[in-house]
Amino acid sequence: MRTTVVLARHGRTEWHHGNRYTGSTDLPIDSVGLQQADLLKTWAEDFAPDALWSSPMLRARQTVAPAAAALGLEPTTDARLREVDFGSAEGKMLSELPPAVAGAFTLDPVAHPFPGGENVADAAERVHRGFAEIVQKHEGGKVFVVAHNTLIRLLVCRVLGLPVRDYRRLLPALGPAALVRLRQQDGTVGLEAFNVPAVRTEIPT
Repeated sequence: MRTTVVLARHGRTEWHHGNRYTGSTDLPIDSVGLQQADLLKTWAEDFAPDALWSSPMLRARQTVAPAAAALGLEPTTDARLREVDFGSAEGKMLSELPPAVAGAFTLDPVAHPFPGGENVADAAERVHRGFAEIVQKHEGGKVFVVAHNTLIRLLVCRVLGLPVRDYRRLLPALGPAALVRLRQQDGTVGLEAFNVPAVRTEIPT
């Protein structure tokens, strides 16, 4: 039985415009983010999911809200879908961090998480548990999930059996409101699309 899960990164925030780490900081989406949320609504109307899930963080809830209203579905919020806590890097760009900290994290974020932050391996495990529950609850259906940049990339690595420590190298970009499509069938997860804009012609239903 085939289950399709499409994940979207939330819309842009003020910090994401400057590429600042925004893990546990609960910022709203900005004016561009609101436009992106509306694009996701239009795409979701075509996709016609059976269920909506969302990170409990404000930027994710604001992004999923237009789709929820249009579809008449209540999103399930799950703390396992929240973004990684980046500790001392919150609100900073990589170039603004001490070179030793930035260099160690870039080389191996599992062995060298940001001081005071969450280990990305732990985050990968929690989001994988959340994904498994989503698939179990909606087996054979279609689900739309709004979550976060790093978390989605960690999930993709985890379900495809790729080294989590290499998520930055293997999956270097996921734009605001971009889509990632996973399907599970016969116990196997496959990646059908990654970092796709939310337009009808790019990621079919």
